[in-house]
Amino acid sequence: MKLGLLTAPFESTPLEDVADWSAANGYTMLEVACWPRTGGEARRYAGTSHIDVDTLTDESARTLVEDLRQRGIEISGLGYYPNNLHPDEILRREFNEHTIKVIRAAAKLGVPVVNTFIGADPAKNQDENYEEFLRVWPEIWQVAEEVGVKIAIENCPMIFSYDEWPGGKNLAYSPAIWKRMFEDSPGDVIGLNLDPSHLIWQMIDVERVVDDFGDRLYHVHIKDLEIDREGLFNHGILSLGMGWQRPRLPGHGEVNWPRFVSALYRNGYDYVLCVEHEDRKFEGSDQKVKDGFLIARNTIAPLIP
Repeated sequence: MKLGLLTAPFESTPLEDVADWSAANGYTMLEVACWPRTGGEARRYAGTSHIDVDTLTDESARTLVEDLRQRGIEISGLGYYPNNLHPDEILRREFNEHTIKVIRAAAKLGVPVVNTFIGADPAKNQDENYEEFLRVWPEIWQVAEEVGVKIAIENCPMIFSYDEWPGGKNLAYSPAIWKRMFEDSPGDVIGLNLDPSHLIWQMIDVERVVDDFGDRLYHVHIKDLEIDREGLFNHGILSLGMGWQRPRLPGHGEVNWPRFVSALYRNGYDYVLCVEHEDRKFEGSDQKVKDGFLIARNTIAPLIP
């Protein structure tokens, strides 16, 4: 396994500079954020565009890969996390068209996986959203099959604010939904970009997920989760995490990292451990973000060769 990071927090830093800093500080892989250059989503940790997939050519892709290689960096995946089942049909079409562009860009770059969300309409129940998934997603997965790129769905429910409540903006957050999704999509084109932090507050057994879905783990996010016990007391579990779950850096929350990494080894996972930095305690300046990634490195690096 190799240590990597998602470039999204470095929204104003050129990719080459992110690569140089990462390589100098113990990271060897990058999940490169690929939101549209024309404008990103109005939410935290979204909108960064380190590769312009609209202008990427075969030649520029080869040049970029070689430049990163010389800096000691590989691309683990391309990251674009919109709501692919957005209730607004115009926005949905924009998001899905860009998702397809990211998939085609991954093929040009020789990157094996694109990380994203399934999406959801928060006002619809799971079955209604699942029917939309079956209607909308074939266009996307057919392109991925065609160009030989896997799609890894992050398991975040996307319930952090009232515009996302009560159903969330990402359908694929639980084992029951993953099983349906894998059965109804072709071959092994769709898998998981597994983030254990989202399992903690749902009270889903982290190690069992790795055991049960080990062959569908295409990418792994490293993020911790702190449960605010006072917030949980005041709001209860029916608030669906709002008011008491806090994304944190690894080691600052409740994930048992040695056991998680051990489960990955046990199930044959040998790809990236990619730090997803969403810790409010370490944001607000470039240096704080870097300090956060160093804390993450110091927690995870001792667990891999």
